Amino acid sequence: MARLARIPSKANLRMAAVAALLAATWSPLGALPGQAQSTNSAPSAPVVQGPIPATALTYVDLVELGQASDMVLRAQIEDQTNVPPERAPGLAPGKARLYVEAVTQALLAGSGPVGGAQAFLVDLPLDARGRRPRTKDQVVLLFARRVVNRPGQIQLVGPNAIQPYDPVLEQRVRHVLTQVVQNERPPMITGVREVMSVPGNLAGESETQVFLETQGGDPVSISVLRRPGQAPNWGVSWTDIVDQAARPPAAETLQWYALACYLPPELPAGAFIQNDPESRTRAREDYALVLRQLGACERSGTN
Repeated sequence: MARLARIPSKANLRMAAVAALLAATWSPLGALPGQAQSTNSAPSAPVVQGPIPATALTYVDLVELGQASDMVLRAQIEDQTNVPPERAPGLAPGKARLYVEAVTQALLAGSGPVGGAQAFLVDLPLDARGRRPRTKDQVVLLFARRVVNRPGQIQLVGPNAIQPYDPVLEQRVRHVLTQVVQNERPPMITGVREVMSVPGNLAGESETQVFLETQGGDPVSISVLRRPGQAPNWGVSWTDIVDQAARPPAAETLQWYALACYLPPELPAGAFIQNDPESRTRAREDYALVLRQLGACERSGTN
């Protein structure tokens, strides 16, 4: 009598899917591409306690997560499978790798069709007793990329790319994603090309101009004006025209992000057009003023 073929168990099918997803997507999740500096973060939105730890994400975190993602979803976790340590390359001590299946609730951003179910790998910390976290039924926000030729499978873009759902956080995410999708992104700043500072006709009057290098060669310049009896005034121009009426970028905009996160911490010696110490000192003071008023490029430190 012919022997009946063995029907794979649900657990075996799941582990096969885990192996396929590992082969297709896995790489250690580190810093997102393009991060220029890392500082301590400030609390941002209320966080939800649960097996998936929440992070006080900054504006910079959200911009970089959004820029790295093909899609941003709200989803509810339906099930999880623990990946054995021997099949979890690069797993950090004190963490567990999980294969998670979730049901899509809403698409916050992304193009193309999105299925009702998503599967992905994630590393999460063990609890105080060293046990794996239980994520079932938790509602989360996901920053992810599609896996090529594997519908319904996604890859998270970084350690902070899974967050417990919080309505305030979702509103912040939607606000930032609107900027990332709809606004014309400013050019990527790569350094300072030239700087000059000239005195005016009156004592205490001067103008400093800083011309920036950008990835695509687009013109960007910063001007700092000083007039007697007035506070220094500075602005940025995103065109070939150096506009004395230019203003600083508003906080939590992509223009602010471009400057706060990618301007070098000081003017390079090779960028000065003038050699006299007075001009150089004045230019350095004006550049330091710009950095102070922009404020720090704050990240949570674990993207």
